[in-house]
Amino acid sequence: MTGGSESTEGVRLQKALANAGVASRRVAEQLIVEGRVRVNGAVVTELGSRVDPENDLVDVDGTAVQFDQSRRYVMLNKPTGVVSSMKDDRGRPDLRRFTEDWDERLYNVGRLDAETSGLLVLTNDGELAHVLAHPSFGVTKVYIAKVDGRVTPQTIQRLLKGVDLEDGPISADKARLLSSSAEGGGSLVELTLHSGRNRIVRRMMAEVGHPVVELVRRQFGPLHLGTLPAGRARELTKVERGALLTLSRQAAGQQED
Repeated sequence: MTGGSESTEGVRLQKALANAGVASRRVAEQLIVEGRVRVNGAVVTELGSRVDPENDLVDVDGTAVQFDQSRRYVMLNKPTGVVSSMKDDRGRPDLRRFTEDWDERLYNVGRLDAETSGLLVLTNDGELAHVLAHPSFGVTKVYIAKVDGRVTPQTIQRLLKGVDLEDGPISADKARLLSSSAEGGGSLVELTLHSGRNRIVRRMMAEVGHPVVELVRRQFGPLHLGTLPAGRARELTKVERGALLTLSRQAAGQQED
C-alpha cells in the first residue's frame, strides 16, 4: 500500500473495491470506515487510502478480494468416463470440451479418476492450483461412496483409525455412514480426506472389504457441488472466489512463518 491519502499513486481503496465488484463505492466507503477492510493485514479506515491492485492484498471481513480480472475460476461436475486431462494421449474423452466457453487457457486442479464423478476446479491461477492440489496444505475433499455390502459402525471406526495400504497408512479425517441396506443393496459412506493419493477412497474401501460401486466428490475445500448437473461447468461466485483466495493467502502466510 502506498503511504497515505496525499499520495497520487495507486487507486483509492473504495474505488478498487467497487471495481472488484465487492460493493458500490458508497457501501465500500462505509465498510472502510467501519474497520472491516484490511490491506496487507492491517485495518485501514482512511477513505483517502490508496492501493496497488497488482501487489496489495485486500480483504473484507476476512475474505480476500480478487482484483485481477484475468484470473478464471470454474467449477465442473465431471461426469464418469472423462479423464482429468486437457489432452488425453490415448484419445479418451477429456476436459477440453468443458473449457470452450472461456477464452483463457484453463487447467484442472488435481485429478478425479475416469470412473469418479464430481467437483473439479479449472483455473488459470497457478499459485491457487498449487495450494489446492498439494497435500501439505491440508485442503479437504468430501466424497460420497456407494459400496458393496453392509457397512457397520465398526468399519467406520476403522476408517477413522486408519488402514495400511501398499504406499503407507491412511486415515479418514471424517467418516460417517449415510445408509446401509440389509437386503444387499449396498451402503452409502461419506468420507472426508485431505490426501492427494491416487484412487485413495477406492483403495481404502476395498481394504475394509467394501469395494466402491459409485463415487462422487461433493466438496473441495470451501466449494460445494450443490445442484450443478453432471457435465456442466460454471464460474465460481464472488463469495466462492473469495473463499478460495483467502485459503490461498493463508497457505502462503504459513509458508513464510
